Amino acid sequence: MLAAAERGVVDSVRTELFLGGQWTPGSSGARLAVEDPATGEVLTEVADASPADGLAALAVAHEHQAAWAATPPRDRGEILRRAYELMTARRADLALLMTLEMGKPVADSAGEVAYAAEFLRWFAEEAVRVDGRYGISPDGASRMLVMRQPVGPCLFITPWNFPLAMGTRKIGPAVAAGCTMIVKPAKQTPLSMLALAGILTEAGLPPGVLSVLTTEHPGALTGPLLKDARLRKVSFTGSTEVGRQLVRDSADQLLRTSMELGGNAPFLVFADADLDAAVSGAVQAKMRNMGEACTAANRFHVHESVAAEFSQRLAAAMGALRVGRGTEDGVQVGPLVDAAGRAKVDQLVADALDHGGRPLTGGAPLDGPGYFYPPTVLAGVEPGARILREEVFGPVAPITTFATDEEALAQANDTEFGLVSYAFTASYERAMWLGEHLAAGMVGLNRGLVSNPAAPFGGIKASGFGREGGVEGINEYLDVKYVTSPR
Repeated sequence: MLAAAERGVVDSVRTELFLGGQWTPGSSGARLAVEDPATGEVLTEVADASPADGLAALAVAHEHQAAWAATPPRDRGEILRRAYELMTARRADLALLMTLEMGKPVADSAGEVAYAAEFLRWFAEEAVRVDGRYGISPDGASRMLVMRQPVGPCLFITPWNFPLAMGTRKIGPAVAAGCTMIVKPAKQTPLSMLALAGILTEAGLPPGVLSVLTTEHPGALTGPLLKDARLRKVSFTGSTEVGRQLVRDSADQLLRTSMELGGNAPFLVFADADLDAAVSGAVQAKMRNMGEACTAANRFHVHESVAAEFSQRLAAAMGALRVGRGTEDGVQVGPLVDAAGRAKVDQLVADALDHGGRPLTGGAPLDGPGYFYPPTVLAGVEPGARILREEVFGPVAPITTFATDEEALAQANDTEFGLVSYAFTASYERAMWLGEHLAAGMVGLNRGLVSNPAAPFGGIKASGFGREGGVEGINEYLDVKYVTSPR
């Protein structure tokens, strides 16, 4: 049963569809239950959008696109700035709401609120920096004008693991560029996005620019949108499997696509590494969001000379973390998001144990209500274990060893994914060599955290394409037009 403050935060959020600036129950009147993963109890219900609601939202986005694109960049930036300030002022309530629907400790949720708000502030400043160029053709016979214009109505599909940040890093650049948009949040965590819709409205976002459609049947909602010529872009954060299908579905309309997909991040520890820093970085890279992050360190490759010491120290650090409901004081590890997520982690750990893994801490689900799995360190995991190939999305650290730099690099790059890699070494030369040769879109050198709104976030290979954040982020929402004229 929720405490009074918790119930108050949940009840403060509108639970209808936010369709083009209006709150509506939706065409079907159906509702979707939102669960507290720490208890398995229902927090509330939200509207369940139908395909007709999706097409209605697209019609509104298309209708308002021209006027929104013509809005002065400074005005669009000021809306984002006001939304940033509102999010910052309401950080505590937004953090509690996020914890209740997603499970992470309140302190972690507060960190995400601050991170999410920074995307709004960053792109508020980028809105007025969309530029072009003017030049003379090499033969002097004509003039060349190059401009960048909004791509048009966008569809955003966001995940449950970072329910605010994955929204603001798409919404921020779209607003700054002058694009209208439809957001389909994950069914497990719709409340944070609905709260954000309210904040953006309060900040002055005009009706028709944004719709937020919650649904239990995402394919039925988004399928017709991807086939509609009025939609011009889709941006998705989630699994590689779903991303591949969305790319296929978007092909007929030749949509602009941005795909931030799965990861299998290696964490390399070399013989000369500062082990205090490496263990601290490993806990940060592994345990952020209970390991439910595409950037989470998924497999640990440690030089054979320090593997035993590193493994024991990592197990001690992770084993000391307090597990519990995220709203409780002192809790550092919350539940996984749902029963399916915990079952997958348990299966991967069982397979790793069959492949030589030895649990130094954890290794089995916790009893009781909620979807809890303890921080787990597995030493001696042999090649062939599924956990070395698949994204575990949980608080599990499998450890293998290497003997040479070349072997470490080969192990790190032996994956279809390429989102982020981590490496700890005292050698500047080795660090620069790794930075150049690790097959990933991002590299953390002697650092367990890479995410930064001012930096381009994204991967290569099966981890997707496109970048979010940084000066590169707004380019995903702009078309380039070239105009020529005689001298």
